[in-house]
Amino acid sequence: MRRLLDVPAPAKLNLLLHITGRRDDGYHLLQSVFMLIDWCDRLDFEWRGDGHVSREDLGGPPLPADDLCTRAARALQAATGCTQGVHITLRKHLPAEAGLGGGSSDAASTLLALNRLWGLGLKRSQLAAIGLKLGADVPFFIGGHNAWVEGIGEQMTPLSLPPGRFLVVKPQGGASTQKIFSAPGLKRDTKPAILLGFAAHDTQNESSNAKEGKPEWRVDSIERLLAFGHNDLQPVAQALCPDVGNAIRWLSQQGWSGRMSGSGTAVFAHVPQVSDLPPLAEVPAGWTARWCSNMDVHPLADWCRD
Repeated sequence: MRRLLDVPAPAKLNLLLHITGRRDDGYHLLQSVFMLIDWCDRLDFEWRGDGHVSREDLGGPPLPADDLCTRAARALQAATGCTQGVHITLRKHLPAEAGLGGGSSDAASTLLALNRLWGLGLKRSQLAAIGLKLGADVPFFIGGHNAWVEGIGEQMTPLSLPPGRFLVVKPQGGASTQKIFSAPGLKRDTKPAILLGFAAHDTQNESSNAKEGKPEWRVDSIERLLAFGHNDLQPVAQALCPDVGNAIRWLSQQGWSGRMSGSGTAVFAHVPQVSDLPPLAEVPAGWTARWCSNMDVHPLADWCRD
């Protein structure tokens, strides 16, 4: 195998994000539902025999030379002793500073693709351990399923979600994740929830699901899940970046209830299924709005062994 072309790196939405505490080392404890959506970056991987890792960008603003894709490739080399190289072409479609996990997803797809291109045969858990050192969200994208996420982001329980349609809006402004998490006004004491609060355990098919790698927990209503939770980062992000509030108000004017994803600044609304996509009012200048659907599994889920 000499190359892998048009490899997807999907975005995610945080349907809820609760901050339940803070560890002595400063890391925040959270509970969240991560959901894959069909808005993707695209990557090409061409084998190199000289051991070098190179990258070029097609579209979008230029990225740092040491971006998460190249760091992921070099981390995989270091972890395995692999002397093969790669040239990565990144077609960036996901906006930066959006809370959609774009950089982490690029890194995860890089690890999954190079595990295949280089013939390394690492298991999913091994790739996830490498990915965790790159970013807390990377193991989620390697995991392959929508998930209930806890701890600092490393504890994941696969979750089955019903099909849904979402309008995702990225306003022009950005907000620093570091500033959001360090803000004095950030709520850090949301009462911990349990899965039984909004999800059902599929006890009837528990053994077969576990054997086949399918989620044993399911959510029957996304609306109920959204009503159950909130995003603790949103009030602080709105104070730092007024465009977050402006985007939520714009969604409200379209008739939908909006919520920020992750640490923002993208917001989204769950829109009931209809035969045709409702027309959108004119999107403010500098904003991006996109209709998305959720996905049951990551498109590269079968590219490594469990």
